[in-house]
Amino acid sequence: MPKIKLLITYDGTDFCGWQKQKEHKHASELPSIQETIEQALSRVFNEPITLSGSGRTDTGVHALAQVAHFITERPLPKDLCWALRGHLPSSVVVKAAWLVPMEFHATLSATHKTYRYKVWNKPRASALLHRYSWWIRRPLDIDFLNEAAKFLVKNQDFRSFQSTGTEVKSTIREVLSARWVRKSNGLLEFEITGRGFLKQMVRNIVGTQIDLYIRGESPSKMVEILESKDRRKAGTTAPPQGLFMYRVYYPEELDNKCRRI
Repeated sequence: MPKIKLLITYDGTDFCGWQKQKEHKHASELPSIQETIEQALSRVFNEPITLSGSGRTDTGVHALAQVAHFITERPLPKDLCWALRGHLPSSVVVKAAWLVPMEFHATLSATHKTYRYKVWNKPRASALLHRYSWWIRRPLDIDFLNEAAKFLVKNQDFRSFQSTGTEVKSTIREVLSARWVRKSNGLLEFEITGRGFLKQMVRNIVGTQIDLYIRGESPSKMVEILESKDRRKAGTTAPPQGLFMYRVYYPEELDNKCRRI
């Protein structure tokens, strides 16, 4: 039974997030990205397919490089990505596929991930970026934001930036890098790489940094917030449309065993 790894990009605007939801009265009416791709794969292979992703993305969050895997007993089409194209909406694209060893697991084999968050920082909104950024009218100081971000780079407890809804054994996570860059006139981007993330952790971090600047607080206030281990001490949850899953990393020795198809 071959195991297949997929590299997927999607616009999350019209979806309830990556993970398919159980049927209950509070379930979203929007489809999930996971079930959308599973249905496409099931049509291509003419058998039920279960897809495992590298991690969840929330409603409205996008991905430039989500990774997922599945197992099938059926022969592979000559070009799997092309075969899936006709069964997926234009907002979901499978960019590449690999035949991988059975020990590969999209979630468990990942070593770290990078997320990016985009902020449109101009007096007027952008018609073309409103689905892919958070509009902040007040001018932001990127040096202040980078000063606040430096306190994140550590193996520490991020409970203050965890939203409720998903139980975890530990709220300690290691952030390897965190920085703001000015991409163009008006577009700021926050990039963070870590070995794991809590529910809405990146969005809560972004919102808190911007809140600190707007309130005239010191960037070092981030230390107090982190040490409090209290979500109420942190700031706003940034809206989902600015967040992108940018890259998922795997051990080089495992990558070398993958064969592109």
